[in-house]
This record gives sequence, structure tokens and C-alpha cells, in this order.
Amino acid sequence: MCGIFGIYGHDEAANLAYLGLHSLQHRGQESVGLVTHDASAFKRHVGMGLVSEAIDQPALDRLPGRAAIGQVRYSTSGASQIRNAQPFLFEYAHGGLAIAHNGNLVNAAELRGKLEADGSIFQTSSDTEVIVHLLARAREPDTISRLISALAQVTGSYSLVLLTESKLIAARDPNGFRPLVMGRLKDSFVFSSETSSFDLIEAEFIREIEPGEIVV
Repeated sequence: MCGIFGIYGHDEAANLAYLGLHSLQHRGQESVGLVTHDASAFKRHVGMGLVSEAIDQPALDRLPGRAAIGQVRYSTSGASQIRNAQPFLFEYAHGGLAIAHNGNLVNAAELRGKLEADGSIFQTSSDTEVIVHLLARAREPDTISRLISALAQVTGSYSLVLLTESKLIAARDPNGFRPLVMGRLKDSFVFSSETSSFDLIEAEFIREIEPGEIVV
């Protein structure tokens, strides 16, 4: 199934994301990852296996910042390998961007074939990377417009959390195939596949992300 989690605006972002992913462990046991951003840079840590096995306190100490996204993975597309562990982190013409995905894109192979024919080089076998390439190739002037352009080309199920240098973005496919909920922890906003994450970190549930909605 995969579980995704995001938090924005908290000094303990990495620690809270760790707890959030721990509460989503039942959604995926193959790999786990976290990406954070502080005032200057992105930091990423991924590992195979369970949250408690792949992320220890020294790893969390190396993930500073007030924003974080993470994923526990169950592979519906792509092999169970470290290269497919999410969140993915990449640099493109508009800066850095991290992405974590729960879902399955049914036209991923077709899109990947077209992208590779145009010169794209893929680093993973995950269908999520198709979204990354579509984002990078989009000509729109801002991140949200580029994301809309990319998602308009994919078919299937997706709940996404994305982290830029200044924003946390959550998106859900137009059919609402995969769950995604929003909550609040004091002045911080959180997103998760399930409200169980909110219970563990004592966040307040606000609402579900609507099918086809993007929240920034």
C-alpha cells in the first residue's frame, strides 16, 4: 500500500516524521525514507526494512530542518531495492524537490517509453520517477503549475507529498483512490495516509484531502 507523511513548520520535523512513519508501518515494510530541508539544504536518509531498523537517532540528528516528508514502501511498481526507496530527491532547473508517492500509475510504462525516447535517463524502476521527469520538462512558470501539468498526464492512483525549498505540497488523484488526510500540530501542518499518525504525535485532524485537490 505504502504510507506517506509530511510535516511543515516544526523544529522537530524529522523526529515527528519518524513517529508518523512508525504508525504507518503496517502499510509497507520493504523500505523507509525521510527528506528534510533547513535554511540551506535538503537532507535524505533511506534504508531497507522497518522504520526502527532503518532509521536510528544518529540518522535523525543528521536531518535538520522544520519540514520533512517520508514514506514506508510496499512495492506495487519497481523492485524491492534501495534505489527505489522514497522519498526521491532531485535537482532541476528550478531548484531542489523531494517526492513521496502512494499509488500506482497505470500508464507509467507508456510515459516512460516516450520520455526515454526523448532522452530522459531514469535512475529507478519506480513509476513515481515518471512524475519527476514530467515535472522537470514542464514549461509552466511555477511549481504548482508544473505539478498540475505533470499530473494531468498520468493515469491511475496517487497520493503525493512533495517538499520544495519553501513549500510542502500534498496532492490526491481525481478519483481519490488512495487516502490522504491533513492535520495540525500547534502552528505546524501535517499530512498522512492515515489519522493514526496524528494520534501518535497528538496532532488535530482537520479533514481529508479532496480527490483532485492540491494543498500547499
